[in-house]
Amino acid sequence: MINFGGIEEKYSDYAIAPVVILPIPYDATSTWIRGADRGPDAILEASANMELYDIQTNREVYLIGIHTADPVGLTQDPEIMVEEAQAAVAGILNDHKLPVIIGGNHSVSIGPIRACAAHYGKITVLQLDAHTDLRPEYEGSPLSHASIMARAAEVADIVQVGIRSMCTDELPFLQPGRIFYAHDIAGKNDWYEAVHQLIDGPVYITIDLDVFDPSVLPSTGTPEPGGLLYYEVYRFLDYIIKHHQVIGLDAVELCPNTSEKSSDFLASKLVYQLISLISK
Repeated sequence: MINFGGIEEKYSDYAIAPVVILPIPYDATSTWIRGADRGPDAILEASANMELYDIQTNREVYLIGIHTADPVGLTQDPEIMVEEAQAAVAGILNDHKLPVIIGGNHSVSIGPIRACAAHYGKITVLQLDAHTDLRPEYEGSPLSHASIMARAAEVADIVQVGIRSMCTDELPFLQPGRIFYAHDIAGKNDWYEAVHQLIDGPVYITIDLDVFDPSVLPSTGTPEPGGLLYYEVYRFLDYIIKHHQVIGLDAVELCPNTSEKSSDFLASKLVYQLISLISK
């Protein structure tokens, strides 16, 4: 397995690294375009071809240590996957390290969110996504990628950003004032403060890569038009990271396409830049 960033061993040893990349290549609950189980490997491969000096933060954050853990959740059973992911993240948190999860479809976020809530108590989950993901269950599974925020809301406060698709079944579960639709926020920054005020306690950031417009990131399982652009996401998260303690992070729903590598690279670059911002 490739280390994230192609980092040499002296900077990727678990004992010294404050950041742990945890791949969860799970895709069993996907419902349209499959392939998210190949997302972690694609992100790792792309990251090995990424420049490790970050211009915006003026640093080489890998020098602090970034460990790439062995994958978990190698199963078709969502309950086993969630249990394994929760246990793995609990171990990372107990060792006082930052868990950074790469998926896998959005179901992989359930275990890490539960682990962070159990470890820290009151937390906020900040979701960047095209979809609300508030169905109590979908296709018979409460652990579906379409139910991730319903599960998150059971253990944490939630704030939803970039939303532009939902079904009427989800309307009763919306939390007014805690959802920021893409059509209202695109090209603006006057909403940052409103999100900031809603975050109570440390924050877990979950990024479904379909939050990006398909013109920016086409290789995802459920692409939706009208999404955010790279620097819109980067500048918003820079603001949030400067104002809040980030206790965990995930990037999910990359569906690699052998003919289109830019999505893989965007995902790896985003993860690396967010690590740099968080650890700065």
